[in-house]
Amino acid sequence: MANFIILMGVSGSGKTVIGKALAPKLHAEFIDGDNLHSQRNVDKMAAGIPLTDADRLDWLQLIAKVGREHAAHGTTCIIACSALKKSYRDLLREDNASIRFVYLKGSFDLIHDRITRRSHQYMPSSLLESQFETLEEPQADETDVFTVSIDQSIAEIVEEIAKADLLS
Repeated sequence: MANFIILMGVSGSGKTVIGKALAPKLHAEFIDGDNLHSQRNVDKMAAGIPLTDADRLDWLQLIAKVGREHAAHGTTCIIACSALKKSYRDLLREDNASIRFVYLKGSFDLIHDRITRRSHQYMPSSLLESQFETLEEPQADETDVFTVSIDQSIAEIVEEIAKADLLS
């Protein structure tokens, strides 16, 4: 049984909004992965400096640990985490057999439009291009990834994810 869902995608793809709307439907706790970043990472992003793989390592390890803890307690959690590279997703998969990913997929133009209209505590729209450059879209061999287009309403996205029955 899956009880650890990662909502993944570039900044502005809707991870937090979708996670907050999806959690009650799946009787899960929503955790915004942004809140698990170190202050050093937050400061770096706020300054418009993209994170490196080394910067992300502790953050990804903490997210994986939180998922394992939920699995150990038999509770379900949904964590918003960009998980842009396959290597990041592989790290999250380690010792997390119950993990599933939901890739919130959208075009640069759609997401850029959304991100310029929102307020975020430290993620400026200028970093969106680096996020797309870093993004390694999930491939067919990543069978634990469900892809959903974000070119629809929040309610439609949440319903599509809920119908995917990711927790069974």
